[in-house]
Amino acid sequence: MEFSKIISVAGKPGLYQVVSQSKNAIIVASLSDDKRIAVNATQNVSLLENIAIYTYEEDLPLLDVFKAIYVKTEGAEAISHKESGKKLEAFFTEVLPNYDDERVYTSNIKKVIQWFNILVKSGMDFSKIEATAEESTEEK
Repeated sequence: MEFSKIISVAGKPGLYQVVSQSKNAIIVASLSDDKRIAVNATQNVSLLENIAIYTYEEDLPLLDVFKAIYVKTEGAEAISHKESGKKLEAFFTEVLPNYDDERVYTSNIKKVIQWFNILVKSGMDFSKIEATAEESTEEK
């Protein structure tokens, strides 16, 4: 499973892996039950590798946040995204102490933790994922 092919589809729960593309849609497979669906070109889709979390220094790519959670949880699932807002914020502060708490809302934290747990359940090993070539050239 490639992190660069994982997407979130607006209005649909869970995460999906891009399987194929056609002229007017992309074919995706759900990470939770492996069901395939066609996502129309008019639907809002977000590539997880293009999402970043606001910090006080710079925007941190979601992959880096996932790697920090992976280290904190030692490869296991994180706390449930259904915990109270205070517990979620406390956990997120432990993982990413410099996140901008004025621009990162509890709903964002909830979604990040939910996505992380879905990815871990589906076998994603964040210790082996490297940044894409495009990201590495931007850092230099």
